[in-house]
Amino acid sequence: MTLLAICFVASALLAGVYAITKEPIDAAQIAKTNYAIAKVVPKFDNDPSADMFAKEIDGKSFNVYPAKQGGAIVGYAIETFSTRGFGGRIILMVGFNADGTINNTAVLSHTETPGLGDKMVEGKSNFSVQFKGKNPADFKLIVKKDGGDVDAITASTISSRAFCDAVSKAYDVYKICAKDVEKKEVPNE
Repeated sequence: MTLLAICFVASALLAGVYAITKEPIDAAQIAKTNYAIAKVVPKFDNDPSADMFAKEIDGKSFNVYPAKQGGAIVGYAIETFSTRGFGGRIILMVGFNADGTINNTAVLSHTETPGLGDKMVEGKSNFSVQFKGKNPADFKLIVKKDGGDVDAITASTISSRAFCDAVSKAYDVYKICAKDVEKKEVPNE
């Protein structure tokens, strides 16, 4: 009976702490996402989080946040990922201008090696800067060691490949979004 009472009290405390902390944790995650959106897309006057929609490629879902200025789409922030990182899953926010060029990137989460793979985070190295202004249609999102155009992080080729993989997936999602916009703009004959 004593053990049962201790388990009941412990589980009740755990449930109480979860209930108290769930909202602040969710709010912090939303704020982090909104900050990343604002960082990676051109100036906008809408609420991309409210306009968010999902696109699916190969059975995987990607969140797309359209950035609009005066009702016209000026870019997309695409939440993308790669499971090919040295430490596992890498989640990025990649911003595209309306013409398909990369406006900016932001790392949302990763478990890469501190001091090596984490250099993909802006401010820790210039790795992510090389993507700004590039159009993946003519910029190979593959590290130079594999025949692409991306300078890998020294001693972190696996992390660099994973970053490129995530950006490449985001570009595939962007292309679908751009085709959808074209279809809407073409009048029915």
